[in-house]
Amino acid sequence: MDPLHLTTSRRDGTLLVSVSGELDIATTEQLRSHLLHLLQEAGRCSCPEVRLVIELSRLSFIDAAGLGILVAVQNQALSQHTPMHITSAPPAMRRLLRITGLDQHLT
Repeated sequence: MDPLHLTTSRRDGTLLVSVSGELDIATTEQLRSHLLHLLQEAGRCSCPEVRLVIELSRLSFIDAAGLGILVAVQNQALSQHTPMHITSAPPAMRRLLRITGLDQHLT
């Protein structure tokens, strides 16, 4: 099992979170907490527009719980008018997003 690792950078109004490892029921709370904290930060920012980008090129596994967290955080981002999307999803995850229809909402 690859532990979940999150790296965050801030640049020109973009909060970029790089995710690596496995995102499953055992690690979703870690990601949810981190992303919600960043959304709070975005809501307090005096910048004209802050966006949240989740980069997944090094994600080795995601289960339904992981997808659920991404959807929940997307809903929170929408409610506070903070653009959020995922990028660089591995091929297996892109397929999963396409099958579930989430590719239209998260990417």
